[in-house]
Order: sequence, then structure tokens, then C-alpha cells
Amino acid sequence: MREDHWRPIGPARHQLAEAARWHDGRLYYTDLLRGTLHAWDPARPGRVRTPADLGVPLGAVAPVAGRAGEWIAAAGDGIVRLGPTGPVRWLARPEAGADRPRRMNDAGCDPAGRFWATSMAADAAEGAGSLYRVDTDGGVHRVLAGLTVPNGPVFAPDGTVLYLADSARGEITAHALDPATGELGRSRTLVRLPAAQGRPDGMAVDARGRLWVAAWGAGTVRCHAPDGRLLGASAVGTPHVSSVAFGGGLMFATTARHRLPEPDALAGAVLARRSEVAAPPAAAYREEAGTRNGNTAAAAMDRISYIAYGNSHKPPPAGGRTP
Repeated sequence: MREDHWRPIGPARHQLAEAARWHDGRLYYTDLLRGTLHAWDPARPGRVRTPADLGVPLGAVAPVAGRAGEWIAAAGDGIVRLGPTGPVRWLARPEAGADRPRRMNDAGCDPAGRFWATSMAADAAEGAGSLYRVDTDGGVHRVLAGLTVPNGPVFAPDGTVLYLADSARGEITAHALDPATGELGRSRTLVRLPAAQGRPDGMAVDARGRLWVAAWGAGTVRCHAPDGRLLGASAVGTPHVSSVAFGGGLMFATTARHRLPEPDALAGAVLARRSEVAAPPAAAYREEAGTRNGNTAAAAMDRISYIAYGNSHKPPPAGGRTP
């Protein structure tokens, strides 16, 4: 693999590949609208496994510390736990019964082990999205409302800043974060992209604190300094770039066929290129001892019910903006 060229990791072309995460020497990512989780092992490059198929939109996952094969995920209308072979357990379904169909969109853990997840309206209605925080005791809290298509969230290496993109608005905000409590402080607009430069989608933070941004619609991955300055950009070769991750000496970018009338040959591929950028693996959710069954809302064990979109893998209604 040449340093200046992106290459697909396999032949699959996904409708909406998203949420690339490096964990335990493998790349994990979702096909969001199909509700599937995929895993790619560089030691077995010709094979991509599908550890989970939920049947409802699956935005993003994070590993659970100390529990091999277990994940916490933003899926359907809430937060779920996925086991390696067992059932899915809802921790909370904060978007169930909303005034319009809504789904979870993106998610990730901060360095302290809290899980942060975003939601949006299925039709990307203005201001219908939220940011939720899942504490290590299993409690789920809405911490921001009035968002439209929120992506990220990612964190400074020391856990004192949360970066959040709103793709529909073309902006990335930086929020002060108390690492001890998970409380958000003052926020500021870090990056604002004109439409011609794409819409900020999934993001990653490297070991030096630089912010890497997938620019949906522009076919690029951008690198920004912590103060927002653009440090460089890499053209991926297909317009809809949805997330970025680092691991194993590689840089990864997920892409989509979604909303492309005539998808090109790379649309929907997961792409990789050689990279010397160092970045930590995906942070894990760290549940407190004694909270295995979670809070009251999480006590019931249940398979995901196909309440929002049915079990036919049909995507949410079209007509919205960036996924």
C-alpha cells in the first residue's frame, strides 16, 4: 500500500459505513442504516466479519472494559448492550415516543470511561437532536438539546475538551469538560465549513491532540489543530466520507453510497492508507462494580424490538440532510 494512496480493505460496498474504531488490533465499523457491526483483522485482510446484526440503525459502538466481546452501542432509539453471543439489553430508550421518528447517530467514550451518544430526527429536522451521557453507574442523561445532525463526539487526550460536529450546520464546537464529573462547561465554535468544503461528520483525535474530520460531500479528511486551524487535508477519492480512525500503522476512512445518485467505484468502501500518525485505540466504557444489571431502566433483558423502522433493513425516511 503506497503512502499516498487510499485502498479499500475489501470488496464490500456499504450503504452507509460509519463509526470506524480501532480496538484490540482490529478495525470495527458499522453499516448504520442496515444495523450491522463489522470487524476487519489486518492479519486476515481478505475477510470482514459481522459480529452483530441488529435490524435497526446502529450508529456506533464502544468496547466494555474487562468484558471481551461486549459492547455498548447507540442504536435504534436508545442505548444498548451487545454481548458476544447473548441477547441485546436496553440501557435506556430516550428517543422512544418522541414527537417525530428519531434515531441514535454517533457515539464514543471519553478517557474516564463515560459513553456519549447523539440522536437526530429521521428526517434531519432542525434542532431535533440531542447529546446523551451514559455514566459509569449506568445512568443516562441528556446534556445538550437543539442539535440537528450531531456527529463525533470525540475528546482531547486529557479528557478536558469534548468536540462535537453538527453536520447540518457545518460546524464543530469545542466544549469544556470536567473529567471528574462529566459536566460540560463553556463552548465555542472551533470550525465552520462552507458548503463547498463539505460537512463535518465523524472525527478522531490523535495522540498530539489534533482533530481529524471526515468531510461529507467533499471527499476529504481534514486535520485541524486544537485551536481550529486547518493543518492539511487528504483527498479520499469518493465524496461521502463519514468517519476516520487510526491503528496498526494505518489511517482508515469509511464512506457511503447513501444519497449518491450514481455511486462511484469507491463509494461505500472502507479505505485505508499508510500513516505515521499515532492515536489511542477506542476508549472503553468502564462500568462501576455492582452495576452489571444497570439502573432500573436497564434491568429488563430483551431482544431489540423493531419498533422504529421495522425488521426489513429499510433505511429511515429519505429527504433529510447529512446522515
